[in-house]
Amino acid sequence: MSLLEALVLGAVQGATEFVPISSTGHLILVPWFLGWEPRGLAFDAALHLGTLAALLLYFRSEWIALARAGLDLLTGRRRGRDHRLFGMIAAATVPGGLAGLLAEDLVAAYLRGPIVVASTLIGLAAVLMAAERMGRRTRGVDDLGWTDALAVGAAQALAIVPGVSRAGITITAALFRGLRRDAAARFSFLLSAPIIAGAAAKKLIDLAAAGIGADEAGMLGAGIASAAVVGYLAIAFMLKYLATHTTYLFIYYRIILGLVVLLAFQAGFR
Repeated sequence: MSLLEALVLGAVQGATEFVPISSTGHLILVPWFLGWEPRGLAFDAALHLGTLAALLLYFRSEWIALARAGLDLLTGRRRGRDHRLFGMIAAATVPGGLAGLLAEDLVAAYLRGPIVVASTLIGLAAVLMAAERMGRRTRGVDDLGWTDALAVGAAQALAIVPGVSRAGITITAALFRGLRRDAAARFSFLLSAPIIAGAAAKKLIDLAAAGIGADEAGMLGAGIASAAVVGYLAIAFMLKYLATHTTYLFIYYRIILGLVVLLAFQAGFR
């Protein structure tokens, strides 16, 4: 892998992980369009270390409060807003974690092609459009109930399919549950951290066990750094943008990109 590929793919990961357009889908499509060798699920997951770093840095005060809440719950001490949010994030993470453990090999073998990505890009665009029209958008993160959190967590399990988008499916589910757009994005980002951390850690262990050369490690490090910087900017952009705008920009983008991929594939582009 060249340094340019590592930096570009890292930037793609950072730019698309927190925007409802699918980071995994773009990490499949960008090499496909540019004629680069596909890097596979392990490389994609390793890049998540960069977006995890962006999450931890951007929401650092929230993570400190949630960590303290988790310790309080273990010792049976006080309960409050942070303790409730910690519990809901933990419970809502379970469906996505199970999906990753049970279906990862199936996804890697059969669901990483451009046609799958194009289909899911367009399909979720239609569902997100329905959420925009039907969602009440009157509630914040503090108004979340256990049913809301579990519904969003169950939706996150579908993000294992390339093109669906973790941010896309969880924001969509949160909008259906009546959250404001910026609140839906905030809860989506917080909920994504445990899954991203687990997937990245597992793949790094696998890569270390298989052996990785110094040059490969350097390229991977460059990609992770690129993903971290761009990911931080993407989080800031999304929270500010969705405070005053709809998600239709991303809906139209998903539909157009999906149609372009389908037409390119139909025309024989490989």
